[in-house]
Formats: sequence, structure tokens, C-alpha cells
Amino acid sequence: MKKALLLIFVSITMISLQAQDKKAYQLYTAEGVPASYSEMLKNSKMADIVFFGELHNNPIAHWLQLELTKDLYENKKENLILSAEMFESDNQLILDEYLNGTIPKSRFEAECRLWPNYSTDYKPLVEFAKDNDLHFIAANVPRRYANIVSKKGFEILDSLSLEAKSLIPPLPIEYDPTVACYKAMLEMKGMPARMSENLPKAQALKDATMAHFINKHFQTGKQIIHYDGAYHSNNHEGTVWYMNQYFPKLNIQVISTVSQEDIYNLDEENKGLGDYILVVPENMTKTY
Repeated sequence: MKKALLLIFVSITMISLQAQDKKAYQLYTAEGVPASYSEMLKNSKMADIVFFGELHNNPIAHWLQLELTKDLYENKKENLILSAEMFESDNQLILDEYLNGTIPKSRFEAECRLWPNYSTDYKPLVEFAKDNDLHFIAANVPRRYANIVSKKGFEILDSLSLEAKSLIPPLPIEYDPTVACYKAMLEMKGMPARMSENLPKAQALKDATMAHFINKHFQTGKQIIHYDGAYHSNNHEGTVWYMNQYFPKLNIQVISTVSQEDIYNLDEENKGLGDYILVVPENMTKTY
């Protein structure tokens, strides 16, 4: 009886403390077990590639990306490589020129087609790379090519120039419509059949391109941390699926970000999204 009362008291106390703490985030394992940052960091250090899937407008995800990057750098130093969905492959040259000091910040920011939330969310990562002489991969496909694939399918890519083809993976693009993330897009209702068929192909082109350029830069002894929208790496699908076609034996760790009303228990549908799931409150302020 005393033991039961003690458990009830502890439970009430924990609920009370949670209400008072107002935590900004909680980490979980894939199975939904609460995890610490130090545990996630320990396992991240052992990975060949870390995919940090974000919610693009979530400040907690962006802050933790930067903190994790700093801590991985302390472990890997010059052997750490940064990579991001937010920079397209045709901007690799200008990104390199800024990082190596060839061009000033003003020209880089004026000419690199930066995302609207660059200054708050991605600039700290770029500046960290610059300060520490780290390579940064402009991994994503130029959006104009994803756009034409969404309208005309993969076949349109055959008509690109050799220079344009250097900005995407070798053709033909491997594509499996049964992969769950693409299958879900195929089954979306309310779209014309042709658009429904090609939309997941455009997504697959983005995923394949990011995997292609990550693969080009991966070497034994190096570590890559890649930042993307969580939908590109959730469930080890998307870009991770393509990476596994290149290197099926790589140690890949996926971190996925979700928002929930209650961050003290992982919702069932969010289990398994990543090796670690970063849960932030639904009412968290947004960067845009």
C-alpha cells in the first residue's frame, strides 16, 4: 500500500514539475523512450552521416542543429563536412568562394538564392563552416529541374545539356514508387492524374540529388552532417533510401523533428520517424 501511494505521489510530482518546467523540447528514441542530448551526441559521433531533419520554421531545431554541429566538430575537427538541402548544386561554386574568402559576404548573400529565413536559421551554420575552414555541400537539385520533372516526368531530364546534367545524379534516376514517402504522394487525392504521378518523381529527384552529392564527398574517416526538411529523411526513406543504394553498410543516424501539444509523451504516429525524435511544443514561436 505504501509503495502504491509513493508511486502516485511521484507521478503527481513529475506532472507538476513538467508543468512548471515549460521545457522547449524533449528527445526520444525511435521506440518512444525519453533520451538525453548527451546520448544522442554519443551515437551521432559514431555515425558516418547524420541526417538532421528539421521543421523549416522551427527555432529549436535550428538551434540544436548548430549545437550538434559544434559538438561533432570538437570530435572530428577538419574531418567534419556540412551539407544542406537549402543550397542548390549550381550554387556550390559561389558557396565555396565565400567560404574560402574569394568573395565578400555581401556578394554571396546577394547572388546565392538564399532561403528567406537564411539570416536566422542557416547563416550560423555557414559562418561556423567559414570560421573553421569546413567544406559545405550545396546538395539540392536546382529547383528549375525539380519543377520541370513535376510537370513532365523524368524523361525531360534527357534533354538537358551536359553542363546541366552535371548538377544532378547520373541518368536514369532510380525510382521506386513503392517507397512509402513516394507512395503517399501518389495516393494524394484531388490532383490530376499526370500531376499526381510526377509530383513524387520531383521529390525523388531532390532526394537522389542530395544523396548523389553527399556520396561524392563521403570518404572513410570523414563525417557528414546533412540538414534537410524532415520529410526528406523520415523513416530512413527519401534521401537516406538513396544513400543506402550507394553505401548500404554506412552507419546513418536520422534525427527527425516533430511538433506536439504534449511533448512529455511521443505520439504513436511519430515513433520510428528517426533514430532520435526531437519533439517541440506546437505553440513554439516560428522563424517565419
